[in-house]
Amino acid sequence: MAAKRFLVTVSIAAAVVVGAVALWGWTLLNASLPILSGDVTVDNVSSPVRIERDALGIPTIRGNTLLDVTFALGFLHAQDRFFQMDLSRRYAAGELAALLGSKAIEHDRKVRVHRFRARAEQVVTLAPSSERTLLGTYVAGVNAGLGALGAKPFEYYPLRSEPEPWTAVDSVLAAYTFSLRLQAKYFAFESALGVMRDVLPHSLYRFLSAPGSEWDTPVTGETFTTPDIPGPDVIDLHTRTPHSARASARCPTYIALSAIDATGSNNWAVAGNRTRHGGAIVADDMHLAIGVPNTWYRAALNWADEDAPDGQWEITGATFPGLPAVLVGSNRHVAWGFTNARGDWADHIVLELDPKDSQFYRTPNGMQKFKRYVEVIEVKGAQPVEFEVVTTIWGPVFDTDHQGRKRALRWVAHDPEAFNFGVAKLATATTLETSLRVANDSGGAHQNIVIADKDGRIGWTIFGRIPRRVGFSGRVPTSWADGTRRWDGYLPAQEYPRIVNPPNGRIWTANARVVGGEALRKIGFGGYDQGARARQIRDRLFALGQATEQDMLDIQLDDEARFLERWQGLLLDVLAPSVGKDNARRTELRKYVETWGGHASIDSVGYRMVADFRERVVCAVLGSLTAAVGDKDLRFHIGLMRRRDGVIWKILTERPTHLLSADYRSWKDFLTATAEQMLDTYFKTEPSLVNRTWGEFNTTRIVHPRGRALPLRGHWLNMPEEPLPGARADLPRVQSVKHGASERMVVSPGREELGIFHMPGGQSGHPLSPHYRDGHEAWAQGKPTPFLPGATVHLLE
Repeated sequence: MAAKRFLVTVSIAAAVVVGAVALWGWTLLNASLPILSGDVTVDNVSSPVRIERDALGIPTIRGNTLLDVTFALGFLHAQDRFFQMDLSRRYAAGELAALLGSKAIEHDRKVRVHRFRARAEQVVTLAPSSERTLLGTYVAGVNAGLGALGAKPFEYYPLRSEPEPWTAVDSVLAAYTFSLRLQAKYFAFESALGVMRDVLPHSLYRFLSAPGSEWDTPVTGETFTTPDIPGPDVIDLHTRTPHSARASARCPTYIALSAIDATGSNNWAVAGNRTRHGGAIVADDMHLAIGVPNTWYRAALNWADEDAPDGQWEITGATFPGLPAVLVGSNRHVAWGFTNARGDWADHIVLELDPKDSQFYRTPNGMQKFKRYVEVIEVKGAQPVEFEVVTTIWGPVFDTDHQGRKRALRWVAHDPEAFNFGVAKLATATTLETSLRVANDSGGAHQNIVIADKDGRIGWTIFGRIPRRVGFSGRVPTSWADGTRRWDGYLPAQEYPRIVNPPNGRIWTANARVVGGEALRKIGFGGYDQGARARQIRDRLFALGQATEQDMLDIQLDDEARFLERWQGLLLDVLAPSVGKDNARRTELRKYVETWGGHASIDSVGYRMVADFRERVVCAVLGSLTAAVGDKDLRFHIGLMRRRDGVIWKILTERPTHLLSADYRSWKDFLTATAEQMLDTYFKTEPSLVNRTWGEFNTTRIVHPRGRALPLRGHWLNMPEEPLPGARADLPRVQSVKHGASERMVVSPGREELGIFHMPGGQSGHPLSPHYRDGHEAWAQGKPTPFLPGATVHLLE
């Protein structure tokens, strides 16, 4: 009996302890919620600032000066999103391991090569006084917002860490995350072209590296065509030993290849003479990796200014936590949106080492000695890791090529003089011409900026500094040792490519080539998209009568699979009834492909089959043609061939025997075998294709950075997993498992009340906030929600 009483006592005590710990945790979690209403006293504003939040938690900040509202924006960013900001600065600085432990060492080592913290310090030092003042005010607001929380942001408790104050350097680092995420992965494309050039016969290299195809849809300039197929005197696969295993080894899986192409963005503008209400409209949906919280933070900034046309400025749009500016939006005079400009913003430089001393390399001014820096990576719970970064006059020693030659990287992001906070000036631009000039003078990750003004005019240009190349195109790695190939500074604004008020009243980008000729040469032949998405957007725009904001949203949500129509026809040809080949599973596949619906819809089995079939064919054919390239450089795979569909379709149309693998007697046999292999995969685990819908594959995984790390309750931080329509990069509604539209914006300057804006997740990064996920459903279902904040629900002064 005594033992039983003892066990009961211990159980009660344990329950009390667990309850107390839970109550303590819940109390801290509640204490770290942002302040929504009331008064906060600070020393850094010149007069009272009102923060009015609507039912979605979207703030309208009203003050008497730009600096006052900038302080308040920093305050809000810290209150709602400080942990996200911390990850951003650490991501770019290569300092994640100090917070997250040894699992982040590899990332930090990779990023430290760029030495972005040192470069960010230079940016702040070189910044004009006006930018330093703006930054300083924003930083003060961030730290005030962090200090005003009742407890530190909840993510730091399981990490057993303390948040560190924000600095101006950290804001620059936050901006550098865009360069890393939007540009760094494209370095591999130039390297891949270099290996192809060195390994393949010239005519085969020219065929496989065509700068465009029949999908090209530039706004201005010439279109490109796929070159002729090289003859059997150049390459003859059909007479060689079968090597399908080698080709397959170089080919990413269907899922991996889809992820390579998943990112992208759309924007376009329609002039006022093409809209129902007579105002120009900008539509913008930036496709990024989607997490919790979302990339963007919605806000409206209003402040008095006697120099403003109406005595005050009203700017509404998307901000990025860590930066003191509205990045995309409208100010009632101009509206603007971004897509990643996949030009050529970096070059691989083949280094010529001194044969007598490898510590030296050749330059136009003779032999120079490498500079060396020791980088120390602090690791939570472990010893620091030290490694050496070696640099040249052009940039860091970045990698070694397939011939064992060291290469340096020349990247616009490495130049402090090519970075600034000019984007903030878009908030007070009042004309199309002023906005274009601001974009050309701005520094940062390069964007296609599409602009509309209140007079109904539209324009396009490149946001960010464009290098002036001398002596080479930049398409493939080369030596700069003799001085004949180099960058000669950056283009002045007057030399930038621009499109202003085109006669047809429409501009579109979608990560594809926008211009041709000399304008394209300036931008460079980078990793731009092959153009199917841009074409579908263009065709939709031209099919409209007088456009409305809802029409623009409808195009953003367009999941029609025009790009795959010819692939559906090809697969049906392969599955045509034939004596001796028909069986139950082929018949079932043919039924679903025939009734695929022509859309990337969640209930379509046929769409998934057509998309999968295409990937398998592309991988097999191009894998065979580039097997020798993969043998020379194990980093190469066909996903690095950005504009591959024109090439593959020309082959499938002409079906030259000498480009067919010796594994097959005919192209028909190859295509049939590919379809059978696909069926083998699906029928391995299920007796039918009925459940193999596109939605089963395209189910979102939108997670919080700590969603997998926290035991038991981590899923509570994530957005619901749900199948969504859309696909990767070849139709307007880009949507994959972890990538998609990070926002959708439609707005006409001066008519913002008619505008539309939604984004995944919610405003707050705190799971107990009512605004943690309250905008997510509208985004997932494509429901229009207002561009402007709604009626005030909470007031903070």
